[in-house]
Amino acid sequence: MKLQTLFDRCLHATYRHVEAGGDYAIEREGDTLYIYLEHSNGAEDWKNNLDFPIKAYQRMGKTVWYAHRGFTRVFHALIPYLDAVIRDSRFARAVTVGYSHGAALAVLCHEYIWYNRPDLRGRIEGYGFGCPRVLWGTLDGDLAARWQGFLVIRNLPDAVTYLPPRFLGYTHVGEILEIGRAAQYTPWDAHRPENIQKELEKANI
Repeated sequence: MKLQTLFDRCLHATYRHVEAGGDYAIEREGDTLYIYLEHSNGAEDWKNNLDFPIKAYQRMGKTVWYAHRGFTRVFHALIPYLDAVIRDSRFARAVTVGYSHGAALAVLCHEYIWYNRPDLRGRIEGYGFGCPRVLWGTLDGDLAARWQGFLVIRNLPDAVTYLPPRFLGYTHVGEILEIGRAAQYTPWDAHRPENIQKELEKANI
């Protein structure tokens, strides 16, 4: 499926609103699960966006990693609503898609699927349009592998994709695809959904 189609679906999905400002939508196509995470749409989302001190995100055993506290809070509120469908063995492929605030949640959702559905590893895709940085610190090989198949889409020179700043220790996961031209938009105009869609259409991707 083209990126422009995924982005359009993400923008126009019918979202369910839950605690802590979480908004998600689920689509099923054959044996593929699509999870869409909505962009910021209120004061609570912006409060979480700006709550960027790090928080430990611990898994079983000795694996501990650190992430943006506000995004972690929202995703943890989403887990009770997403867990059952993620664990549904009828799905043989999973795709997470988000824009802006939702892209940050897609980062965390991608890892949650990787961790809880080891049978899907290699068949998990993630797309973060205008995605901020979510993780903190250096990702070693084993930890970085959790985001194999995740793509950050940056419409140059989108300011949100450079936040929180790298000097605070934050880093992107997966791979970064840059579209557009650096001098074409202001850093904030580059983040606008209509301009991201325009550049995706120009690139025919």
